[in-house]
Amino acid sequence: MIQPPDYVLDIQPYIPGKPLEELERELGISNSVKLASNENPVGPSPAALRAVQGAFADIHRYPDGAGYYLKQALAKKLGVAEDALILGNGSNELLDIAVRTFMKQGDDAVMAAPSFVVYAMAVRSVGGRPIQVPLKDFTHDLGAMADAITPATKMVFIANPNNPTGTINTREEFDRLMARVTEEMLVVVDEAYYEYVTDGSYADSMKHLCAGKNLLILRTFSKIYGLAGLRIGYGIGRKEVLNDMNRIREPFNTNTIAQRAALAALADDGHVSRSLEVNEKGRQYLYRELGGMGFSYVPTHANFIYMPVDDAPMLYSALLKKGVIIRPMGPKAIRVTIGLPEENFRFIDALKETKGIK
Repeated sequence: MIQPPDYVLDIQPYIPGKPLEELERELGISNSVKLASNENPVGPSPAALRAVQGAFADIHRYPDGAGYYLKQALAKKLGVAEDALILGNGSNELLDIAVRTFMKQGDDAVMAAPSFVVYAMAVRSVGGRPIQVPLKDFTHDLGAMADAITPATKMVFIANPNNPTGTINTREEFDRLMARVTEEMLVVVDEAYYEYVTDGSYADSMKHLCAGKNLLILRTFSKIYGLAGLRIGYGIGRKEVLNDMNRIREPFNTNTIAQRAALAALADDGHVSRSLEVNEKGRQYLYRELGGMGFSYVPTHANFIYMPVDDAPMLYSALLKKGVIIRPMGPKAIRVTIGLPEENFRFIDALKETKGIK
């Protein structure tokens, strides 16, 4: 029987959650609230939905492999050249392409822990070694990450804001890290939750890219734009870096419906504003309620809240039985998406019931 290399066998597969309908059937519940995957509870822009409907007639044709119109709109919005952009089947695909382009067996990649689990999975898939540096105060310790760089380091991954903790790295911290990386490595800055950040001290990754640094900045339409089910994201980088990644990228990696929906969503600033307003009101409500119940939480710059707890599996199970789905993050923490007002109420009510609070 054919066998993969040992470094592939060492990877723990990502375990997806069951469909909501199946969970409800198994547990004998209905009207569940899903607060596990950091989706935008407002949903997609109405303009994006119209664009999806308008694209149906063309699905017998292959998509635009270059993403011409979407890249044109992104370039105008971001103030970059079109050849500084690459589209992906979610930003997830782009980080995988970057690893396969620039890493080989025996190379190192530095990243934080806990952070987005796919970084380590992608690195291991090519026989690389993930060097995982513990968070400090729930935040990337960029100084320690710089100290962890070795001659074998080819990539550095930074999630800003971080998933699962929702914390950010500041401009000064990021500047110090960038002063220590070499031209022989690529810094991947995952900004999936970029649009949610309002803190003026937030790191300016574009500044370093414009200065010619080897950066790949990843953003997505899955979060604030509400297009998670269509899987489309983009990367911003130096032309030379993206040219090499395009050697690996599949010719038609983003589909027609996703491209057109993203193009329409990008132009709908009102939808983004509404989503930010819902998120901010929900965040302040959850802060008040969680604090009042004695729960600790990490202040967030994204659309989810990380909560240290005594027994995450137990709490997850208890909430699930009450029709509230959150994400356990190991044995001692959970992550909950900030939902619509009624979804947040359901979560708090269920949490009170598990603690016996009336």
